Amino acid sequence: MSAVTFPAVTPITARLVVTGAHGQLGRALLALAPGSRGYGRAELDITDADAVRAVVNPGDVLVNCAAYTAVDRAESEEAAAFAVNATGPAVLARVCAEAGARLVTVSTDYVFPGTAAQPYEPTDPTGPSTVYGRSKLAGEQAVLELDPNARIVRTAWVYTGQGTDFVATMRRLEGERETVNVVADQLGSPTYAVDLAAGLLELAGRPGAPGSPAMPRILHATNAGQASWFELARAVFAGIGADPNRVLPCGTADFPRPAPRPAYSVLSGKSWAAAGLTPLRDWRAALNDALSAISD
Repeated sequence: MSAVTFPAVTPITARLVVTGAHGQLGRALLALAPGSRGYGRAELDITDADAVRAVVNPGDVLVNCAAYTAVDRAESEEAAAFAVNATGPAVLARVCAEAGARLVTVSTDYVFPGTAAQPYEPTDPTGPSTVYGRSKLAGEQAVLELDPNARIVRTAWVYTGQGTDFVATMRRLEGERETVNVVADQLGSPTYAVDLAAGLLELAGRPGAPGSPAMPRILHATNAGQASWFELARAVFAGIGADPNRVLPCGTADFPRPAPRPAYSVLSGKSWAAAGLTPLRDWRAALNDALSAISD
């Protein structure tokens, strides 16, 4: 393993409040900005306006990482998904607008139909095909309506390599199976949570951002490049010193799921760079550092 190279972190003068603080992205944010105030689901109900008002002060920057992310379970738990992904961001937007705080909320590639042939831009038409995607899009729409200074950052395929994310699952399966079948006909943008967190902190720390008129309302932030799940799995095996040929390709049809998966969900980083924000590095370099950090 090579030495770990973490992305540069922008100092923030405003107080940072992080919701969804116990998820992988929330934990990464708190690790990079340890002076922040973090709230998980047990500490703060983001659908309760009075509870949110009690923790938000004028001048704060609130980064909303809270999300209902169980894509398959959302198909049968629609109310729960919409509560966290739509009602929650709406409440946060309303309270931040009232308090004079700034809001950055994290959204997803699942707001798109997944049928494109080139990376999605923030201005491309949406068309989610899952309850999860529809709930996240409803949250975006509420934020845009309720808080003109809020910013939405869409991302995709986020991992840390620990817990139950895809990279962590491949690490585990490498030790349990001789071969692993992985879908090769879905393309996306693998994104290391630490890199995304650094990008969100840069956005939050920009003078006048996220409420600056020059800053687009919706941005995309992922590690650069694209990969299939199969390619990502092979890179994980190679990165931990295992034979990548033990990863075998298969099709989406071989793994039917309650919620359909997008065939193509690569997000373009042009809007991020055009806003003067530091582009996230190539996904392979980020993956190597993620795996090195775990081994260390």
